Amino acid sequence: MEEAQGQYYSSTPQESALSHDGGGRSQLNGQGNCGTGIIGLKKRGHGTRSWIKIGQDGSTQTVTLDKATIMRHCSLPSRDLRLLDPMFIYPSTILGREKAIVVNLEQIRCIITADEVILMNSLDGSVGQYRSELCNRLQKEKADGLPFEFRALEMALELTCTSLDAQVKELEMEIYPVLDELASSISTLNLERVRRFKGHLLALTQRVQKVRDEIEHLMDDDGDMAEMCLTEKRRSSDMYPLNDCLHILTSSSGKEISKSAPNSPERSISGIPMLPRAFSIIGNSGKHGSSMGSSDNGERIQPLEMLLEAYFIVIDNTLNSLSSLKEYIDDTEDFINIKLGNIQNRLIQFELLLTAATLVAAVFAAVTAVFGMNFETTVFDYPSGFHWVLVVTGITCASLYFSFLFYFKYKKVLPG
Repeated sequence: MEEAQGQYYSSTPQESALSHDGGGRSQLNGQGNCGTGIIGLKKRGHGTRSWIKIGQDGSTQTVTLDKATIMRHCSLPSRDLRLLDPMFIYPSTILGREKAIVVNLEQIRCIITADEVILMNSLDGSVGQYRSELCNRLQKEKADGLPFEFRALEMALELTCTSLDAQVKELEMEIYPVLDELASSISTLNLERVRRFKGHLLALTQRVQKVRDEIEHLMDDDGDMAEMCLTEKRRSSDMYPLNDCLHILTSSSGKEISKSAPNSPERSISGIPMLPRAFSIIGNSGKHGSSMGSSDNGERIQPLEMLLEAYFIVIDNTLNSLSSLKEYIDDTEDFINIKLGNIQNRLIQFELLLTAATLVAAVFAAVTAVFGMNFETTVFDYPSGFHWVLVVTGITCASLYFSFLFYFKYKKVLPG
């Protein structure tokens, strides 16, 4: 392990002069308490971590690096490295930089260069799967036509889309039976389960939506895709080194100017237009190179665009599945609300009938109570007189109750 660390990146003398204790705090001899605290605070932000380096041939190597070393090697700002910090939760992001691609897709957080992948060492299963799958693909598939950085990015997108799709299918298998059971039997337990699943659905939808938006943003911006063509950028920089400019300058003058020779009027007069002509040639060559680069930009980003389009379709289908699942939940909720509304209407109808029956019973009780008083009337002269009072009152109350029912049906308060 120490040999791998020594061969990979060398730290600066200022960094090696600082010694770290067990808690990650740096100590500097010969400084005051204030200076020691400031240095320790700064060093804690640049602590070392364990990383996995994957080469183009599929070889892996575990190294221990600090943020400053990675920033120098990959030409990355510190804010990009914060996306890879496991202590913080950031949405899915893919950034194209000058010499590297910063990838933060769910649990896969890595830095992709033209020669290697620097993957954060973690015990998460997604990290181990990405490492093994990428190594196997690099070792078995040698001539697939894609640059190294595109192959590494493709593996990250593939594992992310596959993982999200598997989570969506698992959620569908769990939530569909619960929704069907809730539609047939409304209970507090089923409602609580659906509420919990709906929370998981919303969280998963946000994650899938962020990945989809990030891929769509890259597809809509040709400049960002051109920044991610690391192999082409390095090849272009190798084709036009800085020495070519000096060669153009010396070749345009036609002869070498001696530093010790005196400046004659003829040389000065003839030498004045030579320097602007040389810079004009350099400028024209630069413009020609930039125009060629802009014309070849579409061809350079075409493989990346096709790659992003393929996984955009996959993640868009996953998002459509989540949308269908959400619509099914909304339909179930609407069905439950309709069902509850129907039950409530039945209860209201039953309450209306019960109220009408109570009114009729109150009328019957009032009549019988009146004739139960001790007052003089000819009805009591007959032995069956009170029985006739009960019969007539009952018939009258029944007619009154059916009149209420007919009126309610006429007004469509009750179903016909």
